[in-house]
Amino acid sequence: MGEKIEHDAGRQVYGARRVLVVEDEDFTRTAVTQLLESGGLSVVAVANAADALSALATHDPHVLLTDLDLGPGPNGVDLARRVASERPWVGIVVLTAHKSVHLAVSDREGLPLEAVMLVKSQLTSMADIEQAIDLSISQVGQLPLAEVVDEVYPVLSSVQADTLRLMAQGLSNAGIAERRGTTLRAAEASVQRTLHALGIESRPDMNSRVLAVRMWQAGEVSVR
Repeated sequence: MGEKIEHDAGRQVYGARRVLVVEDEDFTRTAVTQLLESGGLSVVAVANAADALSALATHDPHVLLTDLDLGPGPNGVDLARRVASERPWVGIVVLTAHKSVHLAVSDREGLPLEAVMLVKSQLTSMADIEQAIDLSISQVGQLPLAEVVDEVYPVLSSVQADTLRLMAQGLSNAGIAERRGTTLRAAEASVQRTLHALGIESRPDMNSRVLAVRMWQAGEVSVR
């Protein structure tokens, strides 16, 4: 049966820990998979939530490691909630580019409390991922989302965070208005308030929206 490597709440885990990686970006998915496999873990990697649900039955993972933003369709929150409900023995590790779940996806309320959150820019070694996997399996506590938010960064409201997320998707003011079902004037005002909250001033030699999106991509924003 293999070497016993974990025993928790009556559940015994033998052999290499099995990890299901869900990441829509090819490069990141390959890099994470290779890193985990180099640490002796058994990995199955897929690009979306639908494929992840299929892999759950065949791979029977000890841990789900998923990005929050999975592109069109169900996101990482949807997947984590489904796994927590149907397979509560599976550890959940959330991998995101942002220090706040508010900036990664619009549905920020449903992420299971027991999920361990890893910020990509803060990962320094395989040990960081191993620690998160161990914690998610053992469930000896949880990493509250508030603890990963660095308050030295500009703080946005949830509405402003959604505006920034839509800007990062490349939407114009008109596109934001259509997506939200508001007027163009309301969308323009929301964008201006968001830029102001980020501390970005209008300058003829700089593109304010590009600067805002760069802050979003770098995770240099927190959400109250």
